[in-house]
Amino acid sequence: MDTLQADDPRELGPYRLLRRLGAGGMGRVYLARSPGGRTVAVKVVRPDLAADGDFRARFRHEVEIARAVSGRFTAPVVDADPDAPLPWLATSYVLGPDLTDVVAAHGALPERTVRALAAGLGAALQDIHAAGLIHRDLKPSNVLLAADGPRLIDFGIARAVDGSRMTQTGVVVGSPGYMSPEQATGKDVGTAGDVFSLGSVLAFAATGRGVFGDGTASHASLLYQIVHGEADLTGVPPSLLGLIRACLMKDPAQRPAPTEIVTALAGQGIDAALHDWLPSAVASTIATHAAGILDLEAPDAPPHTSPAQAASAFGPAPAMPAGTPPAGAAPLGTPPGGTPPAGYGTPPGGTPAPSPGYGAPLPGTVRVGAGGAPGPDRSRRRALGLAFGAAAAVAVAGVGGGWLFASGDGASDDATDASGKGGSAEPADETFTTPPAGVAPQPLWHKSAKEDSTSPRVPLLTQAGLLLVSGDPLVAYDVRTGKARWTKAGICRPGARLLFHGDKVFLADGDYEGALVAYDVKTGEEAWRSRLGKQLSVEDTIAIDGKHVYVTATDHGQSKSATEYRTAVAAVSHTTGKSAWVKYRDWGTKDYDVQGTASGKYLVYADSNLNLTVRDTATGGQVWTKKIGDEWSWQPTVANGLVFLPGDELKAVDVEKGRTVWTLDPAGRRGFDNPTVFDGVLYVSDHDDGVWAVNVKTGKRTWLCDELDVDGPESFLRAGSTLYGATGSVDGGIVALETKTGKLRWTYTDSKTVGEPWQITLAGNRLLATHGHEIYALPAV
Repeated sequence: MDTLQADDPRELGPYRLLRRLGAGGMGRVYLARSPGGRTVAVKVVRPDLAADGDFRARFRHEVEIARAVSGRFTAPVVDADPDAPLPWLATSYVLGPDLTDVVAAHGALPERTVRALAAGLGAALQDIHAAGLIHRDLKPSNVLLAADGPRLIDFGIARAVDGSRMTQTGVVVGSPGYMSPEQATGKDVGTAGDVFSLGSVLAFAATGRGVFGDGTASHASLLYQIVHGEADLTGVPPSLLGLIRACLMKDPAQRPAPTEIVTALAGQGIDAALHDWLPSAVASTIATHAAGILDLEAPDAPPHTSPAQAASAFGPAPAMPAGTPPAGAAPLGTPPGGTPPAGYGTPPGGTPAPSPGYGAPLPGTVRVGAGGAPGPDRSRRRALGLAFGAAAAVAVAGVGGGWLFASGDGASDDATDASGKGGSAEPADETFTTPPAGVAPQPLWHKSAKEDSTSPRVPLLTQAGLLLVSGDPLVAYDVRTGKARWTKAGICRPGARLLFHGDKVFLADGDYEGALVAYDVKTGEEAWRSRLGKQLSVEDTIAIDGKHVYVTATDHGQSKSATEYRTAVAAVSHTTGKSAWVKYRDWGTKDYDVQGTASGKYLVYADSNLNLTVRDTATGGQVWTKKIGDEWSWQPTVANGLVFLPGDELKAVDVEKGRTVWTLDPAGRRGFDNPTVFDGVLYVSDHDDGVWAVNVKTGKRTWLCDELDVDGPESFLRAGSTLYGATGSVDGGIVALETKTGKLRWTYTDSKTVGEPWQITLAGNRLLATHGHEIYALPAV
């Protein structure tokens, strides 16, 4: 921003010029103020263009169309005079820096900020395209960051300038590094071209660099890479990779529409997506910038300069690159309660408003020249107060603990509501919009339990509209609202599995008195407790079926020393609480290391002595036992009469006979984790983070997904045509794959360094997930 020079006009229309903001292919840009105190950016056309009658006609038409764009995340045209000796237009000025300057000063932006940026810019494109415009120059310097959201500037006007230049020279117009392949090759550019540019801008924000080459690359090199090469997306957060890749598809028809992007990223409304969206350092920069701008006064005016004299003083057309530095944008204080553009926060079951399709013509009729007089301008002090208020709120919040996704009911993230009062325990009959390829759904609600209060390696339980998370206290969350329906301290031992049947959940007693306790899942109240005998003490629950809860026990009446006791496995009726049978295990086996599965007439469990044991569920009689190598800390998977053994190879063993039925070789990969089976298809991760689908009967691979951006899942769920996987603790998240092909649909991560694995479960069409003590509900889409 420079002071006005002698050849700069002091007024244009009713606006007093304050500073020169810069210059571009169309002319000069000034910071100005209206008589009522409104700060605007005024763009003045170059004299050579002003003398071109065809240009004036195009400019006049584009100004009229641009007036129709009044979205929250654009810089609307507030005034213009296309018939002046030097045509000009004024747009609202954004009290915030551009994306280029922010990244230069602060580096790559955090994931939560880039996600909010994508939602805001997607909304801006919705408004621009709906008005019949194509931006064609979406780049970091045309994106301004304000405290209440991003602004996309310079829409529509570039078309008039470019039309003139293309006619005269045939050059390709745009910003190398951010234009679409069709724009780079001189083809017709549609709305999908803006989506490609959006992908490039988001990648720049997430990595701090241009993904088709840096500033030292030649224009020809950048254009070649855009048309023929692949974007370097190294450093893009996994949860954003799918979206950015989809935007950067070479084929325009394969790119998502802005409506799809907004719906996917702002499912709970644009205000929730933009809550606390800026890092504190950027918010402070905005506050400082706003204070400086709003305190500017116009310089002492020289003798009056007529428009004709101003045109003469403007000088020859400057030799400068296309585009302009940061300029106008929408007013800072757009009320959160205002009416957002179509597509924001589509309610469950709702239908997003349509946007122009990539294969269809843009709307042919645009209402222009309408609208009443502009409303009264706010005072500068009022604007300054809003700017400081919004920026200060962001600065205080900071970035410390990462992004907290807003809950739809405005509930606190405190998970200690012991009142037992909440919303309905039954999940609503909801319909969620399927996001575009590569875009992960966003949480419907999020809770943070107290650190170290949960058992993060224990599978979740959903029942009767409640989510139970193993830990102390044991908490039941309403799956619809996330509110705690009941909380019970001291009843759940560390690492206790949540076994459920009927309306009860079964736990070894939290007092360590050796009892099995049944709790009502709806209230958390104790239903009954049972002991196996005077000397037998229940240590843990290991499996459950339609008749029994299976437990491990210690017999304190049989000992070889003060610390070595005989252990046993027992079956307890979950209806009466009475013991059905007790079977002793070999000396030397532990009472805390057993993980089991009940399937049909067999109880199958593994232990730390590297044994796999099968018992008859009716009698407890041992069917067979065998050594299983060096893996034991897994819950056996049993399906189709087979039990599956992970390791360097994946083996399927006949559950009745104990013989190996088939063996799957990893084909050069480093072995297998524990599998999951759904409807005759086995899903398993290998140690190289690939996911396999295998025919259970034959052991033949159906497909292999090797495109994950996170660790291979440790557990799976299937809903319809989607396979969900929950990953480990090092580089984790939730992945969604197509069940037929294994193609990656989306990846969700929360970017929290919790250091614990993810767990997932389903309740209706909601996907409930935990990442350590962080708890989420997402649409199962």
